[in-house]
Amino acid sequence: MKITILTAGTGSYYCGACMRDNALVKGLRARGHDAHLVPMYLPLQLDEEKTPSDRETPVFFGGINVYLQQKYRLFRWLPAWVDRLFNGRGILRAVAKRSHLTDAAEQGEMTYVMLKLEESHLGKEIDKLEEWLERDGKPDVILLSNALLSGMTGELKERLGAPVVCAFQGEDIFLNGLPEPWKTRCWEEMGRCVAQSDALVSASDFYAGMMRERLGCGEMEIIPNGVDLKGYEEGETEDVIGYFARMSEDKGLGVFVRAFIELRKDSEVVTRLAIAGTLGGGDEEFIEELKQELAEAGLEGEVSWQSDVSREEKVAFLKRLRIFSVPAIYQEGFGLYLVEAMACGVPVVMPRASAFPEIVEPAGCGILVEPNDPLALAAGWRELLDDEERRSEMEEKGRRAVEDRYHVGAMSESYEQLFRKVAGK
Repeated sequence: MKITILTAGTGSYYCGACMRDNALVKGLRARGHDAHLVPMYLPLQLDEEKTPSDRETPVFFGGINVYLQQKYRLFRWLPAWVDRLFNGRGILRAVAKRSHLTDAAEQGEMTYVMLKLEESHLGKEIDKLEEWLERDGKPDVILLSNALLSGMTGELKERLGAPVVCAFQGEDIFLNGLPEPWKTRCWEEMGRCVAQSDALVSASDFYAGMMRERLGCGEMEIIPNGVDLKGYEEGETEDVIGYFARMSEDKGLGVFVRAFIELRKDSEVVTRLAIAGTLGGGDEEFIEELKQELAEAGLEGEVSWQSDVSREEKVAFLKRLRIFSVPAIYQEGFGLYLVEAMACGVPVVMPRASAFPEIVEPAGCGILVEPNDPLALAAGWRELLDDEERRSEMEEKGRRAVEDRYHVGAMSESYEQLFRKVAGK
């Protein structure tokens, strides 16, 4: 099958959705399909190398072009070479680093425009995408990897005659951050757009239920995200508790640091912290505040910080951990970082919230604690630190769960079955 996956670049070096999409393409190719990843808005920044054909794929609906063409009539008629200039990966990445241009609060109108694509001034952009897809080979199935792209559904189906599958992936946190009236308008439009899809997908039962209630959509396939197990294995652990995700307040980094301060009040505990992931616009100030809290507690030298690590560095980071936690305080739809830690045989302590219980409890790979509570998180850590036998059991169970369900082979097989079903209708 010819499968095209449209994925929304975020400018982030560690974007779980982009990593899922890249792994899915590789998994589908391994199963004999002609699968391609097509970046939208911004270039993809992945922690692993893309194939030569993927590196040559242009960015469509580049953020700068979309903004200028919607706002100013002149840019709707400029020649293609001007559009290519504004779609340059360097300039798009530079724009992505400027938080005031990519912050959700500033993007309400443009998000609404993309969901109302048929009424926008972006005809030139959809024409370019259609022409490229036709030239590359008409797809048998198109996957929109995020429902914020669902405004393209009607145009793609009409122009290419291919079924469109739409996957949900963390849309709520972005939409809920929009100012009114854009927040309400975008939620309403997204509900209208996803209803045009031939199938809907969620990575967890939790997120599927939340989106069904919010959008009023119907049946949804549950296909957990998966990781490529290559390189993921147990390592020589150290007395370290680790965090790997975006270094932000929403991901619970503040809860994580304050739990460590609480844990180290016991003078007999010598465990250290290791924090890694990516930095988004505005995160630096938050991290400086956390470092100040650690300094005031006399623990600044007991915490290591790494950002924008490669895949090899990420795996090495995870393999040395004794315990892993990302105490996210928002409604996390899956959490690929959790599965990555499990793949390295690291026991986890996670909030009893969001999608975490449906991953952790069946696997038996960790314990769940009260969300947004540093004291509860510290108690969970202490419980596992004091029980080596239990940790050892959890290490094995976590790895086994990934091998059984949360690997790229299982994910790509499930998507293949869904694609065959919608293509055969």
